[in-house]
Amino acid sequence: MKICALAAAGLFALGAIAPAAAADLPLYPKAAVAPVLTYDWSGIYAGINGGGGWAHACWNVTGALGVAVDPAVGEGCHNAGGGTIGGQVGYRWQKSRWVFGIEGQGNWADFKGNNVSVALAPLTNQTRIDAFGLFTGQMGYAVNSLLLYGKAGAAVAHDKYDTFFPGVPALAFNSVNQTRWGYTIGIGVEWGFAENWSVGGEYNHVFLGHHSADFATLTGGFLARTDRIGQDIDMGLIRINYRWGGPLVAKY
Repeated sequence: MKICALAAAGLFALGAIAPAAAADLPLYPKAAVAPVLTYDWSGIYAGINGGGGWAHACWNVTGALGVAVDPAVGEGCHNAGGGTIGGQVGYRWQKSRWVFGIEGQGNWADFKGNNVSVALAPLTNQTRIDAFGLFTGQMGYAVNSLLLYGKAGAAVAHDKYDTFFPGVPALAFNSVNQTRWGYTIGIGVEWGFAENWSVGGEYNHVFLGHHSADFATLTGGFLARTDRIGQDIDMGLIRINYRWGGPLVAKY
């Protein structure tokens, strides 16, 4: 009888405990948390770019036949436009959503334009930029595979200045070649469309300032003069880059 009583008491206790334990168990097992893959812009990259640009140039005579002209006499302004193609290489590193970088870019260009001189008509002044380079730092903000950034730094351009009679460019009084340094600012957007590939668009403005050019050409100095030429460049570029490094980071 004692054994039967103990067995009955044990069964009663188990029956009381079982519902409470069952209440603590989840109805469904918890699913494993999957990692979220985020784009990482860190790494070395290289690519190509192409687009168009236009340089605004204003010429002013500051000297003629060896005599200073003060105040300067304006010869007018013109836009020198055309296409450009080139390449870039750089390095970026990302911290949280902020992206920092440095970049070097070199381009061939054909920005050309002219105007008839206001002071020396019918002579025509022509400007041509055939190459330029940009050396910049970058700061951007990333939203996964989308990057918005600004850039600033140094710029250099190779210019050729011609003066000639209209319709007879072979009789140019002279061609002055200059390598001009300045600075640049720009903005851009870039999208990572594959693991290590990205494509984007960029706008840059280049400040080249004012520089003097000596047009002392014909024997005896006929029509020799010095012009102070002010020049800026605007350009829009489409860029595609390949980046070395792991583009995806797992976050839980």
